Amino acid sequence: MSNSYAQAVLRTPDLGKALDVAHKLLALAETSGMDVTFLARVHASQALEELSEILTEWNWWSEGADRPASSDDSDDPAGHLPVRVKSFCQEPDTVDAFLAAVGNGASVVCWDFSSWPEAPEIGLGIGGERGAYVSLCVNARDLYLDEPSYDHTVYVHVKQVEAERAPWLAAQVGLHVFGELVMADD
Repeated sequence: MSNSYAQAVLRTPDLGKALDVAHKLLALAETSGMDVTFLARVHASQALEELSEILTEWNWWSEGADRPASSDDSDDPAGHLPVRVKSFCQEPDTVDAFLAAVGNGASVVCWDFSSWPEAPEIGLGIGGERGAYVSLCVNARDLYLDEPSYDHTVYVHVKQVEAERAPWLAAQVGLHVFGELVMADD
């Protein structure tokens, strides 16, 4: 496993605006072979049913040390709500259905793609190889869903040694970075 470093570029209560910014950032990138990772906190069995129809493969685990259960146990997640659900390598066209299924719950959509463009103004060539992502945290302020919120945050991910790429990317879509550059488990 490798790690990227993420920095926030937008926080807004408007999910449509957050998705628009994410798509503008993706338009800068080389997105051939792009896939999406989803993470969600699920509180309702209806959401689990909808997710099972959307996601080709997923794992889940119950929240709380006093209620240990997971997909490793072959249990029914509906019997252990609330649960966290994670799914890797999903098709980008499933994002809207995923967000609809999760509803007002906290979730993360992370687009994984080939590379960021060259940034000659700051001395950087094409960036990528485990450092090219865009994440959208919905109803959460952090990448791990530990800080619930009523707004949404868009992050750009870069390699730590190319940290200056984050503000450069934000500027390309008319924004500025804020907060710290944080390590993200990919």
